[in-house]
Amino acid sequence: MQWLGRKNRIWVVGLLAIFASGCSTWDLPWNPLDRRAQSPDEEVAIGGKTKIVGDLSVPYGLFPLQVEGVGLISGLQGTGSDPAPSGQRSVLLEDMKARSVRRPSKVLASNSTALVLVRGVLRPGIQKGDRFDLEVRVPSRSDTTNLRGGWLLETRMSELAVMGDQQLRKGNLWGFAEGPVLIDPTVDVEKNPVHATRGVILGTGHCSKTRALGLVLKEKHQNVRNAAMIEKAINLRFHRMEGGIQEGVAKAINDKYIELTVHPRYKENVERYMQVVRAIAIRESTVRRAERIALLEEQLADPTMARNAAKQLEAIGREACDPLKRALASEHLDVRFFAAESLAYLDKTEAAEPLGQVARTEPAFRVFALTALSAMNDYAAYEQLVQLLDVESAETRYGAFRAIWLMNPRDPKIHAEIIHKQFALHSLPSKGSPMVHVTRNTRPEVVLFGDNQRFVTPLLMEAGPRIRVSSEGNDRVAVSRFAPNEPDQKRIVSSRVDEVIRAVGELGGTYPDVVQMLSEAKEKNILLGRFEVDLLPKAGRKYHRQLADKSETDESGMDELDVEEEPESKSWWDRLSKPEWSGSDSDDLDQTDSKETGEATIASKEKEPSA
Repeated sequence: MQWLGRKNRIWVVGLLAIFASGCSTWDLPWNPLDRRAQSPDEEVAIGGKTKIVGDLSVPYGLFPLQVEGVGLISGLQGTGSDPAPSGQRSVLLEDMKARSVRRPSKVLASNSTALVLVRGVLRPGIQKGDRFDLEVRVPSRSDTTNLRGGWLLETRMSELAVMGDQQLRKGNLWGFAEGPVLIDPTVDVEKNPVHATRGVILGTGHCSKTRALGLVLKEKHQNVRNAAMIEKAINLRFHRMEGGIQEGVAKAINDKYIELTVHPRYKENVERYMQVVRAIAIRESTVRRAERIALLEEQLADPTMARNAAKQLEAIGREACDPLKRALASEHLDVRFFAAESLAYLDKTEAAEPLGQVARTEPAFRVFALTALSAMNDYAAYEQLVQLLDVESAETRYGAFRAIWLMNPRDPKIHAEIIHKQFALHSLPSKGSPMVHVTRNTRPEVVLFGDNQRFVTPLLMEAGPRIRVSSEGNDRVAVSRFAPNEPDQKRIVSSRVDEVIRAVGELGGTYPDVVQMLSEAKEKNILLGRFEVDLLPKAGRKYHRQLADKSETDESGMDELDVEEEPESKSWWDRLSKPEWSGSDSDDLDQTDSKETGEATIASKEKEPSA
């Protein structure tokens, strides 16, 4: 072997050693002729199970992010107060000086203003420019007695925390907020005065940047190769159009973190989007995928496994549509629902009819069925929602309206008339019983189901502190405005509910003023139709399979099934009764539980994990 070079001698010796041990060259893991050994499926399978994105990573950014601010309410009718010295007062004074407000201390001392604590919650995946709701309340030991009729001046919304010196410390700035304060119209503030010092401001929080959403690789899988494989797998399944160019939704930032953009179809259901993303196979051959689809179809037929199987088929994409369609013929309602829900997110026409039926008959799945229908870009889904506007179940009717609005806010069927740049008025022809619906979340709106509703005359009611509504002859109504240092104004309209609302808006009435008027009208029995507040279908209800054949619903939209609510499905008003806030006074503002929000309040973690 003298004629061989040193490197060649090493190769020969190695090969001779292998042959001597009884192995053939086909057993070498690097042999390029052994396609089975080189199969990507062997690299991404454990015990015959295809490895999916969720095996290697965990979600990031699904926690609600709380933002807070110290704001100033103006326009009160002598119910405000001069705030006592505190950390909040100092923060507000600094902000007022930065805005070049003249004599800020004098402004604070007026009984027409009040210092308030403002809080908002940024949902997972919220985008720059999106809107969010706000809660407001006066601090403890404040002399302010009522916020009704007040207007929150522009307030900076940031992450806040109380440090060891009991001073407020600001974190990242997330947006700005302002608008009219809505006090709970269903509460008697004379019996419960604390409710007069708490309220909400709908949809006027303006998010100034997009929240990060992504995947963090588990520690033992953190390497560039895995990050690249996950990025490729996700982008093969999901992409979006950006400036006419098709782009993937995933981007590997480093070996630990993959940034995700929310696919438009899942904008209203980010949690489901993350579940589906994590169910995507990382690398899978055609044969193995066919085998897995067959297995998942078997699992889909079993009601106890159907939910998970449907989502895994949804993650596979269009190749898995046929098993989902076949499941629509199942004898089990929940199997039919889970299959239809996944088909809806795959934008398949076949999903529309079963989802519409589920929305009519099963409260436990109603909210999810309506959300899935709103995600579809299919006329069959739109038709189902339009038909639901006429059913007797009030929550189903309003849920269908909200779903149509999510599909297309400018849809002529739910045409929105913007009243004095304050709120939306929707007047819908409906075959169901007359109903007026107002909301205290997402957006200020009044929805009239039945476009010819009228107040009963004679009548007398208030629309805020400055507007009075009274009878003016037969079937005529006078809407009058009285304000200090302003000329009196008056509008004469018919007793139609929509005309009176328009007149209130023309005279400067706000959305809270209109809600107060409608609530008072119902109490005095001069509003003949139903008056409902926030009657959206809710999550957290239990489905009882043995009772699934009971599909008759009562007037409240709840059928005879045993239905339970999750603790998290509280209204704004319930949560305001025991707020958890950051702040400079432990009696006023409790620090946020980091277990609930998933992050520290001052040191923001809304950044990608660093390498």
